[in-house]
Formats: sequence, structure tokens, C-alpha cells
Amino acid sequence: MKALSNRLNFWSQLVVGFLLIIVLIAIPTGYEDALIYKESVKCKAEVISTDESTVISTGLINSGEQKCELVLLNGKFEGETVTGVNMLSGSLENDKIYSVGDQALVVVSYDSNENITSVTMTDHYRVDKELILAALFVILLLIFAGKNGMLAVLSFVITVLMIWKILVPCYLRGMNPVWVGLGITVALSLVIIFLVYGVDKRTLTAFMGSMLGTLTTCIMGIIFTDLFKIHGAVMAYSETLLYSGYQDLSLTQIFVGGIFIGASGAMMDLSVDITSAVNEVIQKKPDISWKEAAKSGMNVGRAAMGTMTTTLLLAYSGGYIALLMTFMAQGTPIINILNYKYVASEILDTLVGSFGLVTVAPFTALMSGIMLTKRRDKQIPETETKDDEVNL
Repeated sequence: MKALSNRLNFWSQLVVGFLLIIVLIAIPTGYEDALIYKESVKCKAEVISTDESTVISTGLINSGEQKCELVLLNGKFEGETVTGVNMLSGSLENDKIYSVGDQALVVVSYDSNENITSVTMTDHYRVDKELILAALFVILLLIFAGKNGMLAVLSFVITVLMIWKILVPCYLRGMNPVWVGLGITVALSLVIIFLVYGVDKRTLTAFMGSMLGTLTTCIMGIIFTDLFKIHGAVMAYSETLLYSGYQDLSLTQIFVGGIFIGASGAMMDLSVDITSAVNEVIQKKPDISWKEAAKSGMNVGRAAMGTMTTTLLLAYSGGYIALLMTFMAQGTPIINILNYKYVASEILDTLVGSFGLVTVAPFTALMSGIMLTKRRDKQIPETETKDDEVNL
């Protein structure tokens, strides 16, 4: 019976996961026909020759424009040979130089008679390599994790789609970023934990522990973002977003939303780990009290918290290595570094997220102790207890 129940559970999880993906793919964002892409098409092109005669090189910096002869590889103008322009602004971060044989993503503009008017080279074409990397990841996950790997892939795809199809459009429409972020986090936590456990007491237990930690992180984020005087403009490309016609957006609230959304994955992970550990203890010792079960959960939480908080620190600080190197190279005093708003925003991200992680452990341990041992607090005949042990 248990094997049959597990199979039914797995297939129900699989069906729900695929249905959610189909629904999310079908949902329009409302920005598919953005004005910037009218009367133009994006396609892949191969560079067959280059002309750098108008490129001005000054040390590491290039300015001017590089002209490239291109063959369009797909789209409505497939097969045509055109001249593309690669504008160089003197920025190492944004500029790129093409060589013969490179593939580029280009924007082909055309008039009402469908005559090509200009071809702009936006960047090297990387989508095919990204798909190969994603396929290798999925294959490796399926080989080592089997059924659980399949559910993990579904969780990953659902998360990406919910962020792109729901979270981002809601933010652009000016909806409250904190409430939208909380809603998305609740939905994702339910779906992902369901895909781990199916319909089970453990699902509710892990979800409640994770949500209590997320709510704590949200409240702390709101309070300390205000105390730190952090403006949401510290986020990359935030000013570009404002200048694109979205000047009414609350960047600071979006920043706050990013704090608890970014930490929610680690909190889910910890809540699932603690719930699984407590459930295993209860399976081995069915007569355990809820207090003992909760204490076991806390011991597991203590062991995991050290590495989890370090994980957040490394995840958030990894993108700022160049900034830290600049501070050291210039001999910037540590007090100046700590007061710099970009550093302060990362400290806020890391410590508030870690605060949420620390609170998830006792919340989940307590919920696990109460929820998973609830039936055993009642007087049950011995035969029924044994039957329960087999079915759980």
C-alpha cells in the first residue's frame, strides 16, 4: 500500500507541475509588443568579415564603430548578407569586438516595404550554449536524483516562469512590490514543498516554518532599509528602468522585496531539512513527545545554520569582488567601506536574510514537533499505533 501511495503521490506531483508550467507559459506578460521592438526583428547572424578602420583604440578602451559583414541565419530575412554596426562607447563592461566566424544577436530594422534600413549588433549569440549547459544540468540531475531530480527540474522551471511571467509584470504595473513579492514567495513555497513531499503533514509543516521566517525577513528588511537610508537605486539597471518611462516605480520597495525573495530559497531548504529530520525521528520512535521532537529539530537546525548563513554571504558578495579589490587597491579606510551604500546594501541583504534563516530553525522545529506528533498525544490502541507506523 505504501509503494502504491508513493507512486500515486509522484504522478500527482508530476501532473500538477507540468500543468502549472503550461499555464504559466500561456499567461501573457502584456509587454510582448513593446514599442522598442516594432518594425524590427531579432535574429542570429554570422560574421563573415570585419572593418575596424573607424575604431579608435586608447589602451584598453575602444570607441567609434566596428562594421561587420553578416549573413542572417534565421528570421524573415534569413540568408541575406547585410552590414551590421557595432557601436563602441569606450566601456569595457558594455563593449564587445567581433571576429570572423562569431555569431551575433542582431536587430534588423525595416521600413513599410520590408526593405532593411539598419542592422544593429547587440551582443554575441549565447542562447545555444546556454541551452546546452541547461540540458547537461538536467541530465546530471536526473541521473543522480531520479524521480526527485525530475521534480527539482519542474520546481526550477516553475520558479523562473513565475518570476518572469508574474512578478516582473506586476512590478512594472506599479503594484506594491512587498505584497506582490510575499504573494509570489507564498505560491512558490507551496508549489516547491508540494513537489518535495506531495500532500502530507510535512508539506504544511515545512511551509509554515518557511513562511514565518520569510515574514520575519520582510519585516526586518523594511525596518533596516529605512534605518540604513538605502535607496532602491543601488540595484543594477534601476536608473535605466526609471528613464524608460517607469519613474513612478518604488525602487526601494522593490529592493526590500528582493531581500526576502532572495533568502526564501535557503529558508525553504532549511525548513524542509528540519521537517524531514524530525519526521525520521518520529518514524523511528513513534512514542516521542512533541517537545523531544522539537528539540531534535532544533539540533538539526543548529548544525545547518552555520553553513547556510555562510552560503548567503558568499552568494551575495561574489558579485562585488571587483569593488572590494578597488577599495583595497586605493587604501580606502574600513569605515568608509562600511558606509558606502553599495556595501551597506549587501550587508543589509546578508544579515537580514541570515536573521530570517536563524528564525526559521526554531519556527520549523516547533511546528514539526506539534504537527507531526499530534496524533500520538492521544490514547490509541496498540494495534492502531502499529498500523499507523506502517502507513506513515
